[in-house]
Amino acid sequence: MDRLSTSRLTGAMSEHPILVTGATGKSGRRVVNQLRARGLPVRAAARSGRHVFDWTDRGTWDAALEGVRSVYIVQLDGTKLVRPFVERAVRHGVRRIVLASGRGIDLPDYAKDSSGILEGLLDSEAAVRESGLEWTISRPGWFAQNFSEGFFADAVRAGELRLPAGDGAASFVDAEDIAAVVVAALTEDRHAGQIYELSGPRAVTLTEAVATISKATGRDIRYVPLSVADYVAELVLQGLPPADAEAFADVIAPLREGRDEYVSDGVRRALGRPPRTFAEFAESTAVAGGWPA
Repeated sequence: MDRLSTSRLTGAMSEHPILVTGATGKSGRRVVNQLRARGLPVRAAARSGRHVFDWTDRGTWDAALEGVRSVYIVQLDGTKLVRPFVERAVRHGVRRIVLASGRGIDLPDYAKDSSGILEGLLDSEAAVRESGLEWTISRPGWFAQNFSEGFFADAVRAGELRLPAGDGAASFVDAEDIAAVVVAALTEDRHAGQIYELSGPRAVTLTEAVATISKATGRDIRYVPLSVADYVAELVLQGLPPADAEAFADVIAPLREGRDEYVSDGVRRALGRPPRTFAEFAESTAVAGGWPA
């Protein structure tokens, strides 16, 4: 396809709403905001709100897809629903798909997968690659926002993060960067067929992370490393079933073992700039009131 035809195609697609599933989540919400900041029409789909979309209710899929040409797919963990959704998207005339996946899914023994999350992610990636549509896959690592609105947030606000992570480190990626890559892939032609592994610019230990947040907020926050057994026991005392407590410990294992220390080049390849640092994330989140006292 020549450059002029490609430009016309992109212009035509921009006249249609861009569907964002998981529009209230960490990446989806930011994708919606960044698209709207560009003045682009967005269909922000979630289980509640104006545009209702529920992965487990296929009766909501058609209304979400009607008139859409580009879709950001945030899948439901542990399911294989992306494949039938993509098939329906093709019938609705969708031309471009950006899939949220996960870094490390192609690494053997990256983590235990008792809930079928890995199997689902692999099937979803295969589904979009086999769809015949323009596709891009986003594979982010650990979100920096886990410290402010996710897995670690309550403990950070309480002043003590207790995890079985040892002195392991991860190259935490800012969800704003994830969203920027997704928006580029939804709105530009040069990202078709790309898999972007996304990380921050360097690995950060949990001790460094909470120290950085402490500096940004002016509060005393500390990280307490636990053994896996002690961590599971604490969660059980808090009321979690033992199986769920062990599953949480399994999630932390790659962090403890340093499997996410490596730095990926996806942000730079997609956006032509380096990813935001953890300090930049902490400072901007503190200014926005992300860690209320």
